[in-house]
Amino acid sequence: MAENGGSSSRRHRILASIDPTRFPLLSRIDAPADLRELGRDQLRAVADELRAYLIESVSRSGGHFGAGLGVIELTVALHHAFDTPDDRLVWDVGHQCYPHKILTGRRDTIHTVKLRDGVAPFPKRCESPFDTFGVGHSSTSISAALGMAVALARQGDPRRVVAVIGDGAMTAGMAYEALNHAGGMQPEPNLLVVLNDNRMSISENVGGMTRMFGRLTASRTLNAVREGGKKLLGDKQGAAARFVRRWEEHWKGMFVPSTLFEEMGFHYTGPIDGHDMDALMTALDTLKGLKGPQLLHVVTTKGKGYELAEGDQIGYHAVGPFDPAQGLARKGGAKKPTYTDVFGDWLCDMAAADERLHGITPAMREGSGLVRFSREQPQRYHDVAIAEQHAVTLAAGMACEGAKPVVAIYSSFLQRAYDQLVHDVAIQDLDVLFAIDRGGVVGPDGATHAGNLDLSFLRCVPNMVVMAPADEAECRRMLSTGFHHPGPAAVRYPRGSGPGVAVGTDLDTLPVGRAELRREGGPLALLAFGAVVPTAQAVAEELGLTLVNMRFVKPLDRELVLRLAGTHEGFVTLEDNVVAGGAGSAVAELLAAEGITVPVLHLGLPDRFQDHGTREELLAEAGLDASGIRRAVLARWPALDRRRRGEAATG
Repeated sequence: MAENGGSSSRRHRILASIDPTRFPLLSRIDAPADLRELGRDQLRAVADELRAYLIESVSRSGGHFGAGLGVIELTVALHHAFDTPDDRLVWDVGHQCYPHKILTGRRDTIHTVKLRDGVAPFPKRCESPFDTFGVGHSSTSISAALGMAVALARQGDPRRVVAVIGDGAMTAGMAYEALNHAGGMQPEPNLLVVLNDNRMSISENVGGMTRMFGRLTASRTLNAVREGGKKLLGDKQGAAARFVRRWEEHWKGMFVPSTLFEEMGFHYTGPIDGHDMDALMTALDTLKGLKGPQLLHVVTTKGKGYELAEGDQIGYHAVGPFDPAQGLARKGGAKKPTYTDVFGDWLCDMAAADERLHGITPAMREGSGLVRFSREQPQRYHDVAIAEQHAVTLAAGMACEGAKPVVAIYSSFLQRAYDQLVHDVAIQDLDVLFAIDRGGVVGPDGATHAGNLDLSFLRCVPNMVVMAPADEAECRRMLSTGFHHPGPAAVRYPRGSGPGVAVGTDLDTLPVGRAELRREGGPLALLAFGAVVPTAQAVAEELGLTLVNMRFVKPLDRELVLRLAGTHEGFVTLEDNVVAGGAGSAVAELLAAEGITVPVLHLGLPDRFQDHGTREELLAEAGLDASGIRRAVLARWPALDRRRRGEAATG
């Protein structure tokens, strides 16, 4: 595997040898070329072995689970029907891709998925030539595949391009932008879109499109009539062909609402059973010989083949290690609340206190902590599906009419709605609160889900108030502060739990733009933002330095910063955000504007995309653990270390 992110070395990966007695076919498949050596009558057995191997592997390592089980047959069929990687296979919502990775040379390392230097949890171009496009977010496959098809056609290259979209990705507007473009192009692009319809995202799919797909029934007769008619009529531009095509669309619309895709310019096939290997192979063998944009609609079951996952498709979307015979262990006893838990409880409490509150999520009810709210306030709960842009502008419209919308969204997902945040919310100074989960280093999901950029892209937006809590109790108070602030506000908090500060039940607020001086010392002042405050405090106490919990990235506590600049030899800013344009940059800009020259050391995340690993590993790599902070401070101010050593010797 190629290196990524400037890493100087890769750790040795332990191979897990597959047992050929238990997996006689899968053990022979080191690449899809080996799969294509097998006959169609053997593919059902390959799928059965692949499903058993996936269950065994993920139960050992943890990872995304249900979606992969649902595409076993489809993955086998695609790699058998098409000459991958020469033919391009583009996956959407990449957590479907574990079976794909097993068949494409990563079978013996799949147990390292999400581990430091292990297999990436999503398709990654630098990891394998079979990963044709990097995927982490949703609804990108059709656009990317169309781009590939256009470029290949321009070069006279006959290779086929296939986009596999599903697990909720068809609810995002970007998918329809790509369909609209592809269906109207001349000459027509040779593109196959496979819609994997499992009626699920992470939560249940919602919205009108989901209801439409749910009404679909198989129409093999219609497809047979259509194909026969094409051969009989010949020229598709002729008057007879145009009449029959229009008649077909109306007739088919009486039975299945495939007319949407047909009107967009796609030849629609389906729906077919996505677990019927013969039906899949028959359809793919036919479609790969057709020209122009094609759409194959397959219906699958998330978690297929593992009864517990089929019965609890939300719970088995992503899992930790578990015993396949027993399933997921039930969590018992009290657990430390996460920041997500803190938000979920606050949302319910504030909703009970203020009827104007509405909660909005783009298909992340469980991940963003809205399960309880969805049950207690169903009329004020809005899951808009995978449609981040719509979520933000929906909130803006609510705010125009006096509602108090709260958009619960992951940091990396908010990137997809940045224009709406600027244009629809901030320019109009509308009263919208953004509860931004997964801020900063996220960990095992890798660069696609890392919230490393939000402080930079939020603080440059006029009218925004941007807060980062140091602990759980402060997070609750900041949420109340942002909710009552008359304008756009954001509270950005990390994944997982905090230092363990007890959270009350009140709805108190903080004074906007006021930092907290936690420790007075010298000669340096550590100005820490958000989740790094507890670590910075440990270093400040060890070295005898001043520590400020800055709380607000925007507006800064101007008065306190300027006062400390007059009494300290230098500043160290700390944040789990990229240094470029981040919170530390705001401090430097303030000092420069006031004409104050104070040495400033900026500590934050690097100017590169970090690979997947645990949050602790990635913070240490960035120098944001206690030893890294201490080392950087003493390297910049070596006299501080000499002074400390001298005091220890005289003491």
